Amino acid sequence: MSAGQGPVAVLIGSPGAGKTTVGRRVARSLGLDFVDADALIEEEAQMSVSDIFVERGEAAFRDLEAEVIERALRESTGIVSLGGGAVLREQTREALVGHRVVWLEVGVSDAASRVGMNTARPLLLGNVRGTLSALLEQRNPLYSSVATDRVDTTGLTLRQVVDAVLALLGGDAPAVASSSGDGVSDGR
Repeated sequence: MSAGQGPVAVLIGSPGAGKTTVGRRVARSLGLDFVDADALIEEEAQMSVSDIFVERGEAAFRDLEAEVIERALRESTGIVSLGGGAVLREQTREALVGHRVVWLEVGVSDAASRVGMNTARPLLLGNVRGTLSALLEQRNPLYSSVATDRVDTTGLTLRQVVDAVLALLGGDAPAVASSSGDGVSDGR
Protein backbone atom coordinates (compact mmCIF):
# COMPACT_ATOMS: atom_id res chain seq x y z
CA MET A 1 0.00 0.00 0.00
CA SER A 2 1.54 3.31 -0.97
CA ALA A 3 1.29 6.45 1.12
CA GLY A 4 -2.01 8.25 1.00
CA GLN A 5 -4.04 5.21 0.01
CA GLY A 6 -6.53 3.45 2.23
CA PRO A 7 -7.80 4.28 5.67
CA VAL A 8 -5.77 5.91 8.42
CA ALA A 9 -6.75 3.01 10.68
CA VAL A 10 -8.98 -0.05 10.75
CA LEU A 11 -10.55 -1.01 14.08
CA ILE A 12 -11.12 -4.67 14.87
CA GLY A 13 -12.29 -6.57 17.93
CA SER A 14 -15.06 -8.65 19.37
CA PRO A 15 -18.65 -7.56 19.84
CA GLY A 16 -18.68 -5.10 22.73
CA ALA A 17 -15.17 -3.80 22.12
CA GLY A 18 -16.51 -0.39 21.10
CA LYS A 19 -15.29 -0.34 17.51
CA THR A 20 -18.13 1.77 16.12
CA THR A 21 -18.38 4.22 19.01
CA VAL A 22 -14.62 4.64 19.32
CA GLY A 23 -14.21 4.83 15.54
CA ARG A 24 -16.76 7.61 15.21
CA ARG A 25 -15.13 9.65 17.96
CA VAL A 26 -11.58 9.12 16.71
CA ALA A 27 -12.64 10.09 13.17
CA ARG A 28 -14.43 13.19 14.46
CA SER A 29 -11.38 14.19 16.54
CA LEU A 30 -9.11 13.87 13.50
CA GLY A 31 -11.54 15.46 11.04
CA LEU A 32 -11.79 12.23 9.06
CA ASP A 33 -14.63 10.22 7.58
CA PHE A 34 -15.86 7.18 9.48
CA VAL A 35 -16.94 3.96 7.77
CA ASP A 36 -18.68 1.13 9.59
CA ALA A 37 -18.48 -2.07 7.53
CA ASP A 38 -21.71 -3.45 9.01
CA ALA A 39 -23.57 -0.26 8.02
CA LEU A 40 -22.21 -0.60 4.48
CA ILE A 41 -23.35 -4.23 4.38
CA GLU A 42 -26.84 -3.27 5.54
CA GLU A 43 -26.99 -0.50 2.94
CA GLU A 44 -25.92 -2.81 0.15
CA ALA A 45 -28.21 -5.69 1.19
CA GLN A 46 -31.12 -3.40 2.06
CA MET A 47 -31.63 -5.37 5.29
CA SER A 48 -30.15 -5.61 8.76
CA VAL A 49 -27.20 -7.83 9.60
CA SER A 50 -29.56 -9.95 11.74
CA ASP A 51 -31.95 -10.38 8.81
CA ILE A 52 -29.09 -11.34 6.47
CA PHE A 53 -28.05 -14.07 8.93
CA VAL A 54 -31.63 -15.35 9.23
CA GLU A 55 -32.65 -15.11 5.57
CA ARG A 56 -29.38 -15.85 3.76
CA GLY A 57 -27.20 -17.55 6.37
CA GLU A 58 -23.82 -16.75 7.86
CA ALA A 59 -21.84 -17.91 4.80
CA ALA A 60 -23.70 -15.47 2.52
CA PHE A 61 -23.20 -12.71 5.08
CA ARG A 62 -19.45 -13.41 5.27
CA ASP A 63 -19.20 -13.36 1.44
CA LEU A 64 -20.86 -9.95 1.29
CA GLU A 65 -18.83 -8.73 4.28
CA ALA A 66 -15.52 -9.67 2.61
CA GLU A 67 -16.49 -7.80 -0.59
CA VAL A 68 -17.62 -4.70 1.30
CA ILE A 69 -14.46 -4.64 3.44
CA GLU A 70 -12.16 -4.93 0.44
CA ARG A 71 -13.96 -1.98 -1.16
CA ALA A 72 -13.82 0.07 2.06
CA LEU A 73 -10.09 -0.60 2.38
CA ARG A 74 -9.56 0.66 -1.17
CA GLU A 75 -11.85 3.69 -1.00
CA SER A 76 -11.76 4.99 2.57
CA THR A 77 -9.23 7.57 3.70
CA GLY A 78 -10.54 7.82 7.27
CA ILE A 79 -11.31 5.36 10.05
CA VAL A 80 -12.93 2.01 9.24
CA SER A 81 -14.51 -0.34 11.79
CA LEU A 82 -15.08 -4.00 11.00
CA GLY A 83 -17.63 -6.41 12.41
CA GLY A 84 -16.35 -8.75 15.09
CA GLY A 85 -16.30 -11.81 12.83
CA ALA A 86 -14.70 -10.17 9.80
CA VAL A 87 -11.32 -11.71 10.65
CA LEU A 88 -12.76 -15.21 10.22
CA ARG A 89 -12.28 -14.95 6.45
CA GLU A 90 -8.74 -15.45 5.20
CA GLN A 91 -9.62 -13.13 2.30
CA THR A 92 -10.29 -10.32 4.78
CA ARG A 93 -7.17 -11.05 6.85
CA GLU A 94 -5.10 -10.88 3.66
CA ALA A 95 -6.80 -7.61 2.64
CA LEU A 96 -5.76 -6.07 5.98
CA VAL A 97 -2.05 -6.62 5.30
CA GLY A 98 -0.33 -3.26 4.90
CA HIS A 99 -3.00 -1.33 6.78
CA ARG A 100 -2.85 0.15 10.28
CA VAL A 101 -5.07 -2.31 12.19
CA VAL A 102 -5.95 -1.44 15.78
CA TRP A 103 -7.33 -4.28 17.90
CA LEU A 104 -9.67 -3.03 20.60
CA GLU A 105 -9.19 -5.92 22.99
CA VAL A 106 -11.93 -6.66 25.53
CA GLY A 107 -12.53 -9.33 28.13
CA VAL A 108 -15.65 -11.46 28.38
CA SER A 109 -17.11 -9.57 31.38
CA ASP A 110 -16.76 -6.14 29.81
CA ALA A 111 -17.98 -7.35 26.42
CA ALA A 112 -21.02 -9.06 27.94
CA SER A 113 -22.00 -5.98 29.93
CA ARG A 114 -21.60 -3.78 26.85
CA VAL A 115 -23.64 -5.90 24.45
CA GLY A 116 -26.23 -7.02 26.99
CA MET A 117 -29.20 -8.63 25.30
CA ASN A 118 -28.77 -6.79 22.00
CA THR A 119 -30.81 -8.75 19.46
CA ALA A 120 -29.10 -6.90 16.62
CA ARG A 121 -26.13 -9.21 17.27
CA PRO A 122 -27.34 -12.52 15.83
CA LEU A 123 -24.45 -14.65 17.05
CA LEU A 124 -24.96 -13.53 20.65
CA LEU A 125 -28.54 -14.59 21.24
CA GLY A 126 -29.06 -16.94 24.17
CA ASN A 127 -26.17 -17.38 26.59
CA VAL A 128 -24.35 -14.10 25.91
CA ARG A 129 -21.42 -14.67 28.28
CA GLY A 130 -20.84 -18.26 27.12
CA THR A 131 -21.12 -17.33 23.46
CA LEU A 132 -18.74 -14.38 23.88
CA SER A 133 -16.25 -16.58 25.70
CA ALA A 134 -16.28 -19.07 22.81
CA LEU A 135 -16.03 -16.26 20.23
CA LEU A 136 -13.05 -14.70 22.01
CA GLU A 137 -11.29 -18.05 22.25
CA GLN A 138 -11.76 -18.59 18.51
CA ARG A 139 -11.14 -15.03 17.31
CA ASN A 140 -8.48 -13.54 19.61
CA PRO A 141 -5.63 -15.38 17.81
CA LEU A 142 -6.99 -14.02 14.50
CA TYR A 143 -7.26 -10.46 15.84
CA SER A 144 -3.72 -10.75 17.15
CA SER A 145 -2.44 -12.06 13.80
CA VAL A 146 -3.69 -9.02 11.83
CA ALA A 147 -3.31 -6.25 14.41
CA THR A 148 -0.51 -3.75 14.08
CA ASP A 149 -1.56 -2.13 17.38
CA ARG A 150 -3.57 -3.21 20.40
CA VAL A 151 -5.58 -1.26 22.97
CA ASP A 152 -6.81 -3.22 26.00
CA THR A 153 -10.17 -1.60 26.75
CA THR A 154 -10.78 -3.53 29.97
CA GLY A 155 -11.95 -1.17 32.69
CA LEU A 156 -11.36 1.93 30.59
CA THR A 157 -13.84 4.70 29.92
CA LEU A 158 -14.81 5.57 26.38
CA ARG A 159 -12.69 8.73 26.60
CA GLN A 160 -9.64 6.74 27.69
CA VAL A 161 -10.00 4.29 24.81
CA VAL A 162 -10.46 7.12 22.29
CA ASP A 163 -7.41 8.90 23.72
CA ALA A 164 -5.35 5.69 23.50
CA VAL A 165 -6.27 5.22 19.83
CA LEU A 166 -5.57 8.88 19.08
CA ALA A 167 -2.17 8.55 20.77
CA LEU A 168 -1.37 5.49 18.65
CA LEU A 169 -2.31 7.29 15.47
CA GLY A 170 -0.26 10.29 16.52
CA GLY A 171 2.77 8.05 16.91
CA ASP A 172 2.96 8.42 20.69
CA ALA A 173 2.74 5.54 23.09
CA PRO A 174 -0.67 5.61 24.75
CA ALA A 175 -0.61 6.96 28.27
CA VAL A 176 -3.55 4.93 29.52
CA ALA A 177 -3.80 3.43 32.97
CA SER A 178 -6.50 1.08 34.13
CA SER A 179 -9.15 2.81 36.14
CA SER A 180 -12.53 2.10 37.56
CA GLY A 181 -14.52 3.76 34.84
CA ASP A 182 -17.81 3.17 33.16
CA GLY A 183 -16.33 1.08 30.38
CA VAL A 184 -16.54 1.88 26.70
CA SER A 185 -20.28 2.41 26.70
CA ASP A 186 -21.08 6.03 25.98
CA GLY A 187 -24.26 5.90 28.03
CA ARG A 188 -26.71 5.56 25.18
